Amino acid sequence: MLRTMSPDQSIPGGTAALRTVLLASFVLFCLAAFVLPALAQTQPEIAAPQAILMDFESGTVLFEKAADTQSAPGSIAKLMSLAVIFREITEGRLSPDTEFKVSEYAWRRGGAPSGGATMFAALNSSIKVSDLLRGAIIPSGNDATIILAEGISGNELGFSVKMNEEAKRLGLTGSSFHNSNGLSDPDQKTTARDMAKIATHIIRDYPDLYKIFSEPDFLWSKIRQSNRNPLLGMSLGADGFMTGYLKEGGFNLVGSAVQNNQRLIVVILGGKSEKERAEDARKLLEWGFRSFESRLLFEPGQIVGEATLYGGERGGAPLTGTGPIRVLVPRSGDERVTAKIRFDGPIRAPVEKGQQLAQLDVYRGDQLALAVPLIAAESVPEGPLWRRAMDGAYELVVGLLRQGYAKLTSAATS
Repeated sequence: MLRTMSPDQSIPGGTAALRTVLLASFVLFCLAAFVLPALAQTQPEIAAPQAILMDFESGTVLFEKAADTQSAPGSIAKLMSLAVIFREITEGRLSPDTEFKVSEYAWRRGGAPSGGATMFAALNSSIKVSDLLRGAIIPSGNDATIILAEGISGNELGFSVKMNEEAKRLGLTGSSFHNSNGLSDPDQKTTARDMAKIATHIIRDYPDLYKIFSEPDFLWSKIRQSNRNPLLGMSLGADGFMTGYLKEGGFNLVGSAVQNNQRLIVVILGGKSEKERAEDARKLLEWGFRSFESRLLFEPGQIVGEATLYGGERGGAPLTGTGPIRVLVPRSGDERVTAKIRFDGPIRAPVEKGQQLAQLDVYRGDQLALAVPLIAAESVPEGPLWRRAMDGAYELVVGLLRQGYAKLTSAATS
């Protein structure tokens, strides 16, 4: 595949400098396939200060507004708690039939006396995990979430450690969790992008448990409560997730909907009212389903490009995706789609087939629409001694050249 190198890559560094490879042939393909006439409809105007709209299958970002700005999550923090609990169940450490006792702390902090969202769990009663899950999801019960956290980790502090470990595992970079339920805590923060990642993870990895989010109501202690997700009644194809509110964070919502086999995920943070957050989410979902279509960029196993190797049997490793690589593009628009391969280098041989080596960044215009990992399509063993010596000498020379260039640049600007 033809390729050109960015200035950052033309002189490799001795340290792990970020490498960027422009996919020249891919760009030409994009120019031929995706340069489209003007958008029939511009992006929708929403009132919320932070939002994101993402395609579930490809991970393409269709719309974002301050998506990496931190905000208090309120009850949508429960999605991180539920991701931890779902994993405990799926990996066999927790049974849906296990019963947890309702502590006085859970009852006072999140139950009927608290005045907040609750499943009305009775003090000192024992409740099955399966019922607690419904109590945490459908009416967004704070008591249910605390009971689950205490049952798994002994207390909320211990459970929050699990939440942050799972957040790190999922690659969340803007979130910090300090309780299981989303009640006010000055250090508890998240972003629209991180919440979309959690939502994607739950749908993809726990599809059976995700079905609970679409249940319309929940009966407990002779009290029937409706699902708090307003999108479920909007004829959008919505089937899950929840809302949250804190005075310091505003009205939040995470939702997902399916139309014509396409699933979108929407996150709204910081709305001024329940009506505003629901209307913003509706606007984004309707616009996303109406305005975009999926395009296949690379088939499963198709070679995307090559990562430069150091000390290998050959100088590069072919790269491919972990599956098909798709991106959503406007049904009509003038946005040009381009792509770059990025990797930290030099990459030392040997590399194993399936080893993640790089990332493919796909842009619609100036917006990063998609970032997907790239893996080695085949193994490349370590090269012979003479090859490693030549590569070592090359890296030494260009490293010195880069240092000299940096000093000259510094002197010129001082």
